Amino acid sequence: MRKLAILLALGAASPAFAASGPFFSLHNTNFIVLLAFILFIAVLVYFKVPAMLGGMLDKRAEGIQSELDEARALREEAQTLLASYERKQKEVQEQADRIVEHAKAEAATAAELAKEELKASITRRMAAAEDQIASAQASAVKDVRDQAVSVAIAAAKDVIAAQMTAAQGNKLIEDAIAEVDAKLH
Repeated sequence: MRKLAILLALGAASPAFAASGPFFSLHNTNFIVLLAFILFIAVLVYFKVPAMLGGMLDKRAEGIQSELDEARALREEAQTLLASYERKQKEVQEQADRIVEHAKAEAATAAELAKEELKASITRRMAAAEDQIASAQASAVKDVRDQAVSVAIAAAKDVIAAQMTAAQGNKLIEDAIAEVDAKLH
C-alpha cells in the first residue's frame, strides 16, 4: 500500500518532466523540487509519520467507537427509563380511573342515602304536622265546648235568675251546703 502511494506521488510529479534541458541536473529546479519532495517523503517514512498518523487515526476511531458504544448504552438506558415511566404512567392512569369510578359509586350511594333520609325527614315532618293539626283541632273543639258551656251557663243563669225568687234561691243554697256537708263527712 505504501509503495503504491509513493509511486502515485512520483507519478503526480510528471509535469516536471516537461521542463527544457536535462532533467537530472542540479540546475533544473523541477529536479530539485522532485528530490526535495522525495527526501521529504523519505523523512516522513523514516520517522514513521504514516504509522503515527495511522495510530492517531486508530485512536480517534477507537474514541469515536467508545463514544458510539456509550451513546448506545445511554440510548438503551433511556429507552428502559421511558418504558418504565410509560408503565408507571399506565399504572397511575389505571389507579386514577379506579379512584374516579370509586368516587362515582360513593357519590351514587350518598345520593341514594340522601334521598332516603329526605323521604324519612318528610315523613316525620308530615307526621308532626298531622299531630299539630290534630292537637289544634282538639284544642279548637275544647275551646268551642268551653265557650258553649260558658254561654249555656250564662243563659241558664239569666233564665234561672228571671224565674227564681229569693226564697227559692235560699232553699237551693241550703240544700247545696247540706249536700257538701254530707259528702265531706
